[in-house]
Amino acid sequence: MIEVNQCSKKFGMLQAVNKVSLQIGNREVFGLVGSNGAGKSTLLRMMAGIIRGDEGNILVDGTDVYENEKAKSSIFYIADDSYFPANFTPREMAVYYKNVYPSFRMQKYEKLMKQFHLDERGKINRFSKGMKKQLLVILGIAAGTKYMLCDETFDGLDPVMRQAVKSLFAAEIMNRDFSPVIASHNLRELEDICDHVGLLHQGGILLSQDLEELKFHIHKVQCVLSDSQKEKELAKELDVLSIQHQGSLLLITARGTRTEIMERIQAKKPLFCEILPLTLEEIFISETEVAGYEIKNIFW
Repeated sequence: MIEVNQCSKKFGMLQAVNKVSLQIGNREVFGLVGSNGAGKSTLLRMMAGIIRGDEGNILVDGTDVYENEKAKSSIFYIADDSYFPANFTPREMAVYYKNVYPSFRMQKYEKLMKQFHLDERGKINRFSKGMKKQLLVILGIAAGTKYMLCDETFDGLDPVMRQAVKSLFAAEIMNRDFSPVIASHNLRELEDICDHVGLLHQGGILLSQDLEELKFHIHKVQCVLSDSQKEKELAKELDVLSIQHQGSLLLITARGTRTEIMERIQAKKPLFCEILPLTLEEIFISETEVAGYEIKNIFW
């Protein structure tokens, strides 16, 4: 388990991470999402033990990760802008990581390189962005670490490769003690793979929750009410995240169970009412709007 306890990090006047606490359990896919500049990359680097926080601590299986070689040996970190030595080939990178990670599996690396159709003798600096991302995932899986921290790993991958990486993660979780942490802006890509989601905003954590539980307690309803007074009453009775109008149709996103929300709406005798599927992207937008991060605040 990775435990982040009240961690903060400041760069000059910029508060990159502000008193963040969350837990990453064993054999689960943890999705780290957030607005631009929310602190995702900084938090991942802190979790990898690359930089030290100003406050709080980060424990990997009970021990502090910073300047701890044993703790770091259980983590493989993939940065969004990963560096490769000039003129290195994938084979040379594999040999390098084999010296860094005692559990590195060369046979696994060779098998995955063939499956992903990558030339292990080619120069990495000639690879496309997507090919470099694939190579990093392959090296990370072959390293055999318990944790893999991925910063925008799906960025640059085509749909087929994204699905291949997801399947690879799922297979590793089934076969060994493996927990990937995926930071991404592409919420739709995380929705079908993540077990748990942490939502960062302006350096702080808005929520950290099991994805299924999160969806269970936030719902979107469309309905038609006979008058505006009933809408005002509902706005007070429900824990509303957002209300939108499309002509006479009212769209309400609110916290609560499906039963609780429907009982309140049905009590107003709506002319029409139904629950709509809610995506992770819609949950993100609703939660950040509550926190004051609205599109209208950006352009007006």
